[in-house]
Amino acid sequence: MGIRILIADDHHVVRRGLAFFLKTQKDIEIIGEAGNGREAVELARTLKPDLILMDLVMPEMDGIQATQIIKNELPEIKIMMLTSFSDQDHVIPALEAGASGYQLKDIEPDELINCINKIINGENQLHPKATSHLLANLSNKESNEKNSIKQLTKRELDVLREIARGKSNKEIASSLFITEKTVKTHVSNLLSKLELADRTQAALFAVKNQLVE
Repeated sequence: MGIRILIADDHHVVRRGLAFFLKTQKDIEIIGEAGNGREAVELARTLKPDLILMDLVMPEMDGIQATQIIKNELPEIKIMMLTSFSDQDHVIPALEAGASGYQLKDIEPDELINCINKIINGENQLHPKATSHLLANLSNKESNEKNSIKQLTKRELDVLREIARGKSNKEIASSLFITEKTVKTHVSNLLSKLELADRTQAALFAVKNQLVE
């Protein structure tokens, strides 16, 4: 059985062109076309394609929203963004939504087939511009986290390490020879400085940044 593909793009000419080309490939079957994100979600639910070629900017529901819904409900479906946008504001949200690939519409036909096959086999396929944006975003996050750590006092760092070790406020107070009220104040301060929602995120942050073993 060939690769069952759904094409989602609000431009009829683009959909028809992609469908016409892909139908010439012996191992690919076009099982549906959607003109917007909402249609893409509905067809994904009923047709359950192996892969969706998803445009980003579409009426009613964009490709990122559609991807989030589809990946939440049908995580086995692979999604490759095929778009004209290569900026960070589109690349990062698309990948975070669950897309396995991000390619531009000027991609060569043979390369498109190559990307489709690799995504079906479990690989991620990113356009070089998308890759550079992703790496830049990761670098910025790491830099921001390091700067956030520098804002913590020594005592706040001590409390953060104890949180990562799974200790309660009472246990931290006993370990650091301070009151529980003081511990609560330190916890509140460090969560605010690190822009974290709760103790679980704080513990993960500490481990990720190698503040504890």
